[in-house]
Amino acid sequence: MVNAPTPTTPAAMTVDDLAVGFGNVTVIDGLSFELRSGEILGLIGPSGSGKTVTMRAMANLIPHRRGDITVFGRPFSALSNREREMVRRDWGVLFQQGALFSALNVLENIEFPMREHLDLSPKLRREIALMKLDLVGLPADAAYTLPTQLSGGMIKRAALARSLALDPKILFLDEPTAGLDPIGAGKFDELIVTLSKTLGLSVLMVTHDLDSLEVACDRIVALADGRLLKAGTLREMRAASEPWLREYFHGPRAHNLEG
Repeated sequence: MVNAPTPTTPAAMTVDDLAVGFGNVTVIDGLSFELRSGEILGLIGPSGSGKTVTMRAMANLIPHRRGDITVFGRPFSALSNREREMVRRDWGVLFQQGALFSALNVLENIEFPMREHLDLSPKLRREIALMKLDLVGLPADAAYTLPTQLSGGMIKRAALARSLALDPKILFLDEPTAGLDPIGAGKFDELIVTLSKTLGLSVLMVTHDLDSLEVACDRIVALADGRLLKAGTLREMRAASEPWLREYFHGPRAHNLEG
């Protein structure tokens, strides 16, 4: 585990009394926690507990019914539309399946956010996109490859490069190692840690991967039934008395965290 920012480190994002629902169904109800600046925060919980919904609400991809989301000390709800658009450029999102545009090659996918938000020449866009490609460890010849021609690990890295296109301060990752073999998952965890340190990124990682929690995450937030179950370090989570946390961290698949 990397060195965690201290509790006095200013928060990159704060979730206060968040409630999210769809129709008559409430998915998140009264959730509060913070993502500290410069930390990698793991978000865990049983299937259906609201992890991805929480991430999407924080990234302003879905509306919330109640509560406040504060970004670097500024309540998002108090911002003008133009200010919100500027603030949204401060975060990137990596979706579970990558969500690359299948009709565009890798370079065009990485350039897409720059086309939408920045007034850059095609030459400069291309140069920046190639830099992002190198940043995530993809070879230059992958630039002109279509997503359908990429392996699962390369898709993840290409999507990560696109999420970094606008030089975000906050990175949202939804199950970033899902579908990867253990070696590929381990290398991806190491890449996230390196990027967080070198670029000063604050990272929210939705994950089920116990190895990712140990290797990459400074702290962990656990959800249950749309509410906060517990927040703390890996050591604190392993010492928790809540039944689900005990099963999660001490069950048959948690042998690598013991000792």
